Amino acid sequence: MPGVSARRLSHEERRQLAVNLTRVVTLYRSILDAYIIEFFTDNLWGTLPCSWQEALDGLNPPQLATLLLGMPREGEVARYRSVWPLTLLALKSTAYALAFTRTPGFQTPSEFLENPSQSSRLTAPFRKHVRPKKQHEIRRLGELVKKLSDLTGCTQVVDVGSGQGHLSRFMSLGLGLMVKSIEGDQRLVERAQRLDQELLQTLEKEEKRNPKVVQTGPRHPPHHVVRWVDPTTLCEELLLPLETSPQSGARLLLTGLHACGDLSVALLRHFSCCPEVVALASVGCCYMKLSDPGGYPLSQWVAGLPGYELPYRLREGACHALEEYAERLQKAGPSLRTHCYRAALETVIRCAQPELRRPGVQGIPRVHELKIEEYVQRGLQRVGLDPHLPLNVAALQAHQAQENRVVAFFSLALLLAPLVETLILLDRLLYLQEQGFHAELLPIFSPELSPRNLVLVATKGPLGEALSLLETEDS
Repeated sequence: MPGVSARRLSHEERRQLAVNLTRVVTLYRSILDAYIIEFFTDNLWGTLPCSWQEALDGLNPPQLATLLLGMPREGEVARYRSVWPLTLLALKSTAYALAFTRTPGFQTPSEFLENPSQSSRLTAPFRKHVRPKKQHEIRRLGELVKKLSDLTGCTQVVDVGSGQGHLSRFMSLGLGLMVKSIEGDQRLVERAQRLDQELLQTLEKEEKRNPKVVQTGPRHPPHHVVRWVDPTTLCEELLLPLETSPQSGARLLLTGLHACGDLSVALLRHFSCCPEVVALASVGCCYMKLSDPGGYPLSQWVAGLPGYELPYRLREGACHALEEYAERLQKAGPSLRTHCYRAALETVIRCAQPELRRPGVQGIPRVHELKIEEYVQRGLQRVGLDPHLPLNVAALQAHQAQENRVVAFFSLALLLAPLVETLILLDRLLYLQEQGFHAELLPIFSPELSPRNLVLVATKGPLGEALSLLETEDS
């Protein structure tokens, strides 16, 4: 998907982008703030302009992917069956023009061509117990952190929210960095420590078999700490140097791979408040978990703009995977009907118990194999209502006939969702720049593999053209 590169924008241009984003989000807030499960109860289709309805009505899923989301199949040429209204074309163009680009600057053959489960760019010991998506992420972010550490003279990396330690292990035992891992879940830390020992044993065996391949010398596994990081206060443990690091003049690099909600905000605050933290490489996620207020906005500039507010629904929508959904549209599989079925269920729930709105429905397996009335009966049972309530099957089937409209409305919301993510991340860039720091945003992962693929890189000294080194793919 095309978009704007944060690196090509001056400070004033970034501020103007924030102005434009708040205006557009305000203009289309009714789409962004809608819950797709209320498609029928709130007549969401009727909230669209009539000219939009005419343009979108009857489009099948592959056409929506190609014409609306701008993600055609390879070699496909977009062909409009009718003249779209200028307002809809303007929406599409604006969504493309104002969102940060999610296309990485590197072009290399897929690391999963030979085996979809094993990255060809990671050695076997570092792939074990790691899913393909995570293999891609730890390799890319680890290599960027290594380069950033070298450029800024860091003595220690702190991996915050380290989970099972996959990134920390790769950075320490694969790239030779001194790493402290901070994770609040004791069980995850214990598993990380077991995996550390397993990897150490594997590397030692490989070295004995072939000492010319594996580098000799002392190995330093990650130092694990069980600690929840409070986003509102500084964490002293995070700032303590390791025993193997210089006790004076420590220079820390903070990183977090998909630091959830306020955890990514905590990284920014530690970077900005602590002189020993000289660099940051953070990939955020779960924007709906940001504190309100406190997690957004952070910058004075965005906080002063009319329409800056991003309620829960908008932040939740910004976490969806646009590329993954476009692929589902192109395949036109039966799983697309889930939203339609759930919206139909909502109408029955409202009739049976009007005060019960948008209840969580535990996953109903093999939805695509069920008749809509069968799905509704199972859904009623899952929300604690009588599954044998009399159903208006004709009305349910009429809802099912509008499946493509439900998909079209959801696609509209997904088209706009990257604008919300862009505003959140732009706010973080401006927050750091307002304090005199250097901050950039780079697409680091393949968006098809990892939807939240933008890394915020910040330093306390200018990097200039050296930033281009962070975007390149290691050979």
